[in-house]
Amino acid sequence: MAIYTIWLREMLHFIRDKSRIIGSMGMPLFFLLFIGTGLNSAFSVPGGVGYMEFMAPGIVGMILLFGSIFSGLNVVADKQFGFMKEMLVAPVPRSSLVLGKTLGGASTALLQALLLLSLVFLLGAVKFSLIALLLVIPIMFFISASFVNIGIIFATRISDPHGFQVIMNFFIMPLFFLSGALFPVDNLPGWLKILVLANPLTYGIDGLRGILIGHPTFPLWIDFTILVVFSAITVLIGAYAFEKMQ
Repeated sequence: MAIYTIWLREMLHFIRDKSRIIGSMGMPLFFLLFIGTGLNSAFSVPGGVGYMEFMAPGIVGMILLFGSIFSGLNVVADKQFGFMKEMLVAPVPRSSLVLGKTLGGASTALLQALLLLSLVFLLGAVKFSLIALLLVIPIMFFISASFVNIGIIFATRISDPHGFQVIMNFFIMPLFFLSGALFPVDNLPGWLKILVLANPLTYGIDGLRGILIGHPTFPLWIDFTILVVFSAITVLIGAYAFEKMQ
């Protein structure tokens, strides 16, 4: 019941905040429509895939990353306005609080990604089947759950919302640009390829790209296994951070 209650609270906050829903579409659509369209005629991706089509799964990964990590702002706000104190003294395990926050943040990020996928499909950037859409949902969920917990881990140590946003922007931009979202990873320089392969988001975006457009770099089972393991690790660390939060 505690997990469900916290999940429901996160969902209601998201659904009632129309500006958040609309604003979350802004930067991904800017990347897709302007950068994707501009570079579509200038660059070709091996395998006969257009650049906009190649880029679209990366932009879906972008909205999952941003939406997930910035859900940690809710934790900072709860700390600032005293609601977190009420949750911490409630007679429920703190692991339930983390799971509720994780599921809530992952669900809101997933909704944003599904909305973006619908727009991408309507714009004709990527054509995919209903089966492909159903198959990418688990990939998107584990991407979201992983980075929700990273946001939670930082939020347990930060009390200022402005400081949280600054630190998160500094953290997530390298994650995004070093994920292969905007360029193929096959022919990168050695040092850069190491950074890309060490980035868990790389495997999430590769899984999305493999299912949606049939252009993966790694086998799908590798992408999925790394995401599940990384998600489990972040949940455990997030639960530990909650246990230590005062």
